[in-house]
Amino acid sequence: MGRIVAIANQKGGVGKTTTAVNLAASLAVAEKKVLLIDFDPQGNASSGLGIEKNGTSGVYNAIIGQEEMRDLLKNTELRFLKIIPSSIDLIGAEVELVDDPKREYRLKECVSTVEGHFDYIFIDCPPSLSLLTVNALVAADSVLIPLQCEYYALEGISQIMRTIDLIKAKLNPRLEIEGILLTMFDSRNNLAHQVEEDIRGHFKDKAFKTVIPRNVRLSESPSFGKPVILYDVHSRGALSYMDLAKEILLLEKQ
Repeated sequence: MGRIVAIANQKGGVGKTTTAVNLAASLAVAEKKVLLIDFDPQGNASSGLGIEKNGTSGVYNAIIGQEEMRDLLKNTELRFLKIIPSSIDLIGAEVELVDDPKREYRLKECVSTVEGHFDYIFIDCPPSLSLLTVNALVAADSVLIPLQCEYYALEGISQIMRTIDLIKAKLNPRLEIEGILLTMFDSRNNLAHQVEEDIRGHFKDKAFKTVIPRNVRLSESPSFGKPVILYDVHSRGALSYMDLAKEILLLEKQ
């Protein structure tokens, strides 16, 4: 059975999709069978892997019962990485599901039909604590929280933690914190170091040792429809996500 990890933070611009795409790619290079579910209506994870996000069936069609999850799998440039794309239609899913008594469990039901075929399934969540994000947290075994190294990011983390606690108490008792990932780290910035110190002091071993730096290649790669490992394997961005993949693989063995 694959490990299902939601990548979530209600704050936008924290490196959530960048992490989803590049962590998935790094584990796929390690020959782990990986599925990335683009569960954000913006569809950036889809375009970041070179998948056309408009005019194609995607996860929306699965959660409203139109298509089977296995029929929506798309290949990527990496042999061991598949994606289920998003589309703008996903915006309407929340309205369509509002009267469904099992609305929080729709993604979980869909994922259960394919999880046996993968080692890891990553769900890229929208930047909000919406019904879509609740669906992802209910479907997941754990949640990975990217956190930008700035002051306001610290303010927002308590909100996502409260949501996780509520989901765990009422809908998904097995939900764990996979880890908090510090992103967009600028070693020249004193505040970045202060944020890191505060996070490590508060969350202890729940903060990943790996820190993702600000990196031009990491920012450029989505416009080419490639994960950074295929765009510039020697860049600091690529090396940092490979380090994160190694860290997650080591944690799995413990």
